[in-house]
Amino acid sequence: MKYLATLAIALLVFVSCGEKPKKTIEKETTQKEVDLKIEFGKVAQKSVFSGGDEISIWGGSVVKGEDNLYHMFYSRWPKNIGWEWVNYSEVAHAVSKDPLGPYKHVDIALKERGEGFWDGSATHNPTVHKMNGKYYIYYMGNFGDKKIVSVPGKAKINWMHRNNQRIGVAVADNPNGPWKRFDKPVLDITYNNDDASDALMTSNPSVCQMTDGKVLLIYKAVGKKFPMPNGGPVVHMVAIAESPTGPFVKQKKLAFEIKGERFPAEDPYIWYQDGKYRAIVKRIKHEKQANGKEKRMFSLVQYDSKDGLDWKPSKYHEISERIVTWENGRVQQFKHLERPQVIVENGEAIALTCAADTIVNKVRNSFNIQIPLKITKENAKK
Repeated sequence: MKYLATLAIALLVFVSCGEKPKKTIEKETTQKEVDLKIEFGKVAQKSVFSGGDEISIWGGSVVKGEDNLYHMFYSRWPKNIGWEWVNYSEVAHAVSKDPLGPYKHVDIALKERGEGFWDGSATHNPTVHKMNGKYYIYYMGNFGDKKIVSVPGKAKINWMHRNNQRIGVAVADNPNGPWKRFDKPVLDITYNNDDASDALMTSNPSVCQMTDGKVLLIYKAVGKKFPMPNGGPVVHMVAIAESPTGPFVKQKKLAFEIKGERFPAEDPYIWYQDGKYRAIVKRIKHEKQANGKEKRMFSLVQYDSKDGLDWKPSKYHEISERIVTWENGRVQQFKHLERPQVIVENGEAIALTCAADTIVNKVRNSFNIQIPLKITKENAKK
């Protein structure tokens, strides 16, 4: 529907969730709502970023620096200890001249800080943004006993580390650092209330600067209503701050909620484009098999919102069932295609960075791929 708003002329042209809108001459304007149909383009081999035989990689977020290079921040940990992201991950840094790659590892941006810190044992699932002339990495950190419980090919989880997850932020003047970190999480759990949706842990931040300059944060939250150590349900909460470093005020309404489901979604990425807040989200479906057991099925879907609080499935909701077409024409169905992070330039989504993996001799080999996006715009019907 049409609506009147007092907006800056610059905002009416393009507003990305990486830079604060500039205020210029104000003008009353009618803006049409736009539906986005998001499809995958063909993926080049240069768009695969791997740690080889020694390093597991999972997820990467990209920002363009003042040096005109593209800076990827990603999670990595030693492959020989198995799937131990929850307590041995660190946030690393790679660069490329092209948003689609190839990317080259440069350094470690956020190391584990050691005993005594809330993020002393792991840093994981970064999302990087430029706001108000500075760069911010939002990430998950945790602490625990550092006990390795996995072996390659047989994943288990250290529940102490999983349940000590919290959300942090680091800030720098440029993507090469140095990165300033803080003594406390930027988004902690809700204490002294076992009924709170985030009473157990907070993780997987997704961040967007709003049209009024405030900062919108959507995050994975786990409560204590279900038996421990898993807890649950797993939901997505919303918080808003005046500043990128908080404090964030938690909102009542949940995002991406599906009634009756305990864990419907994960790994959202949010941004603002063409008059709406947009989100690409990992959808988790639980389908019953012939043997009566449930199997989790993953896909990537799209939501949108007018205000960043009330999220609805987009008109073109389904994006991909984890299917990628390579430049040589080969079509590949991945078991996992997760941690979607949108690369935005000039207010437009141009590519999607995802974590993927293949199983070789029962061992999980993970890597990132940069997928070009084909976006069709359509004026929304009243």
